[in-house]
Amino acid sequence: MLGDTLELRGSDMVKKLTKHGNSLALVIDRPILELLKIDHDTPLEVSTDGKQLIIARAKPSARRRKLEAAQEWAHKRYGKAFSKLAE
Repeated sequence: MLGDTLELRGSDMVKKLTKHGNSLALVIDRPILELLKIDHDTPLEVSTDGKQLIIARAKPSARRRKLEAAQEWAHKRYGKAFSKLAE
């Protein structure tokens, strides 16, 4: 039976996968999420080196960086106007 279990071995954590529909899921415990500042909206990149599963915060794409730069520019330039419109 598959179930979410937690076993500590030194600094390593041993977990089992949890059934999720027709797939399997790895549940990440809240303390780890808080430590890494990850939540359900954080984009994650999943890769492998053939032996290990590697999960890392996704690097913003060039398109995302452009969007964020445009938002920052608009906020600096029109932030006061946006605030007044919001009222």
